[in-house]
Amino acid sequence: MTPVGRYGVTGLLLVLIVVTGLWPFLDADGRRGIALAAAVAYPIQLLAFWLLIRYRQEMNRFLAVWAGGTLVRMGVIIVVGLWATRLESVAPVPMLLALGGFFFVLLLLEPAFFRIRIGKNTE
Repeated sequence: MTPVGRYGVTGLLLVLIVVTGLWPFLDADGRRGIALAAAVAYPIQLLAFWLLIRYRQEMNRFLAVWAGGTLVRMGVIIVVGLWATRLESVAPVPMLLALGGFFFVLLLLEPAFFRIRIGKNTE
């Protein structure tokens, strides 16, 4: 399996575990909020990781993708935050906390999958 595939499966399992763990402690609006946060964060993280893997051998493009991914994540949090304040069926606080948390945890997961790939290439 490719590093992106391993990252995708691991990240999805992690997101599902977090959502399942938080589910009993939230009301219906909070549940919709964290489910929406997971649905937004996971594909963005997966795309960002795929781009990092794709351009890891080209330092300038890698750094551009890395910086661009950071800006996209920040922009998504801002846009979702502004959008969430207008929705009545979603609790904005749990959604934004979950969104930031998902981005953070999935971002911390990335280096483990870079190490696996780089180790195979250097042996």
